[in-house]
Formats: sequence, C-alpha cells, structure tokens
Amino acid sequence: MARTTIDELKKNRLAAMTADERAAFDETYETTRLALDVGEKVRDAREAAGLSQRELAARMGTSQAAVARLEAGGVGATLTTLQRMAAALDLKVTVELSAAS
Repeated sequence: MARTTIDELKKNRLAAMTADERAAFDETYETTRLALDVGEKVRDAREAAGLSQRELAARMGTSQAAVARLEAGGVGATLTTLQRMAAALDLKVTVELSAAS
C-alpha cells in the first residue's frame, strides 16, 4: 500500500476544491496564520520580560488560561487585549500592513 504524505494530501484536497471552497480555505488559513503569529510574538515578549503566563495574566487582570490561549493562537486577539498585554510588558502595539503578494 502506497503512503501519502501530508503535502500530497493537501495538494490533492486543494486541487479538488471549487473556487468558492478554495477562497474560504484561503481566508481561514490566513486568519489562523495571523493568530499563530500574534501568539508567538506575545509568548516571545513575555519570555523576554522573564514572566510566567500566570505573572503576565496578573498584570493584565486576566487568567493564566487566557494568556495560554492567546499564545497558542487559539483565540483572535482583540486590540484591547493586545494593548493590555503590551502595557503589562511596558511595550507598545504597532501594526504593519504590506502588499499581499
């Protein structure tokens, strides 16, 4: 029995999608990628400050679980949440927009 790699599986699934399905997939993929990127930056900033998730949560007035979800990219971070996190770490939030392609 031939084995299929994850890349082959993804390629085959994408090829079988209609244009509308592909557009929906691309939108969801980009949203997920952005949430993961934000989470990674939050974790990096917290670790650079030498804080645990619990300590950051206390400074933000939230729970350790909320910080963990944010770092894991499991929730979309609101601007308010990012501002609270930045203030707790003595940082500022900046936004960069760039060409899509």
